[in-house]
Amino acid sequence: MLTHHAQEAERKAIAILRILSQSDKPLGARVISHRLKGQGINLTERAVRYHLKLMDERGFTERMGREGRLITKSGREELESALVSDKVGFVASRIELLACRMDFDIALHQGSVPVNISFFHEKQFRRALEAMKRAFQAGICVSELVAVTRSGECMGGITTPRGRIGLATVCSVVIHGALLKAGIPIDYRFSGILQIKNRNPLRFVELIQYSASSLDPAELYIASNMTSVGQAARKGEGKVLANFREMPAICQPVADRVVDGLREAGLGGLLMMGEVSRPVCGVPVELNKVGMILVGGLNPVAAAVESGIEAENYSMSTVIDYGELTRFRDL
Repeated sequence: MLTHHAQEAERKAIAILRILSQSDKPLGARVISHRLKGQGINLTERAVRYHLKLMDERGFTERMGREGRLITKSGREELESALVSDKVGFVASRIELLACRMDFDIALHQGSVPVNISFFHEKQFRRALEAMKRAFQAGICVSELVAVTRSGECMGGITTPRGRIGLATVCSVVIHGALLKAGIPIDYRFSGILQIKNRNPLRFVELIQYSASSLDPAELYIASNMTSVGQAARKGEGKVLANFREMPAICQPVADRVVDGLREAGLGGLLMMGEVSRPVCGVPVELNKVGMILVGGLNPVAAAVESGIEAENYSMSTVIDYGELTRFRDL
């Protein structure tokens, strides 16, 4: 059994490997240290170099001269089989981190917003845009605002791999972060598959609790072909990605103003808000609380995957500046 010190060292090593896995270029200790701070992990450059040396010896990283390190195949395998105890609740902690990192000012329409990152093959990107169009037009998304990066370009600290095009879609955590900054405590309970009928939410057919999951639910749903976003956009009936949240009922008036302010900035995501202590789409709500259903930001990407287009998804991956976003229709 690992000692506490050994567990801490393992967690730091996994965090470093995760950063290296998101870049197709060598990264140095300074860059890694900076990105770790963005995740709430304080490691000096010297400490990072120490961990990198150990990982070189274990074959998890490879030194590329003065340019820095690359993750090896063994390193990626180690990352995939990282401590399960660390993975459980990882998604929930990522929501908290993104919500805290978001500093978007609703009044000024300035600041950073949380996004998902999806990578498409360059040759498939135009087809992907066409497949996603209906979902954006039907509003099955958090926002029509997106950002695009080409091979080798960086977005929110994540480098677009060679031969790929990156697409950033606004994540539903934008509502969570805005409500948090308005002083409203939010309980992020479930990610699920929501059945749509006559273009209205009917019921959840699948639910995964964030705090009990070691995998990102949205990525899992898409990879498992559990959605029918394209059909929902065309016919008004299908299964889409959605999230379930709760907040104190007393906060609802303030929440309404926050949501309206986000909507004016082109940032939405609220599908419906329930009544006090009443179930929403079949999900029970605690006493004196209100349930909310937020549409998943990766729904347009799910529509592209449904049409046979490959996508590598990183849900709730980073924050980028609001000014970097452009309307999907202008791509």
